[in-house]
Amino acid sequence: MRLKRKIRKELIGTSDYPSNKVFTVSNFITGSRLILTLVFLFLFVTDVNRYVALVIYAIAACTDWLDGQIARMTKTVSWLGKLMDPLVDRALLFTGVLGLVIRSELPVWICILIIARDAYLALGNFIVHHFHRRPIDVVYTGKAATALLMAGFTLMLLGKPIVEGLDVLPADAAGFPGLNGEDAPFGIFLVYLGSVFSILTALVYTAKGVLLVKRSQEHPEDEEEDFLNPEIVESDDDGPVAEGFRDSSEVE
Repeated sequence: MRLKRKIRKELIGTSDYPSNKVFTVSNFITGSRLILTLVFLFLFVTDVNRYVALVIYAIAACTDWLDGQIARMTKTVSWLGKLMDPLVDRALLFTGVLGLVIRSELPVWICILIIARDAYLALGNFIVHHFHRRPIDVVYTGKAATALLMAGFTLMLLGKPIVEGLDVLPADAAGFPGLNGEDAPFGIFLVYLGSVFSILTALVYTAKGVLLVKRSQEHPEDEEEDFLNPEIVESDDDGPVAEGFRDSSEVE
């Protein structure tokens, strides 16, 4: 049986207490970002117009910030949005990576790194979900990684500006453009930094996942809460109402 939690009505739709709404402005923007992503990939790979494809990619990348802001400002944060947002972010990154790799403008190892990291996180999330039902919130290092990678890929798609390379690695290290002394697009350095943050994010999620699994095993009663369907209560005009508490008298 699942226990319900009483939540004040005005808290529903916030980051801590997402709603079950589907048709919200922020979710529409997120869905539109996925469509723009597919349009970009077609235009870029088929070489219809590189700059039009770039504009579409940049618009899609910018809406990643917009939909979250709108959801928080209007208190329309939803479980669907929290699920869709990281998935669409990944799709946007993958299409940028795939397009650049197909055109031989990005080292293959970066593509492998990003895919391997996401596969690792997907497997880890599946394991954690077996013990802890509530989704893990997005961490700031992940947001930083996404922002750096998107900015880097956008500049690489543009192909400008070209900057002087750093003599960090031997000249024959062709898999690390910009670090082997050769001139390279500035965006590749943002991609390198984003890759570092991606690895750091995987470590952070691993630590959070281990703690959540351990906590759920120590307190299995906490996993009985039906967080998707809380009981919404009106605020008490005569005094403050608790932000949320488990009501053991109501079960499903």
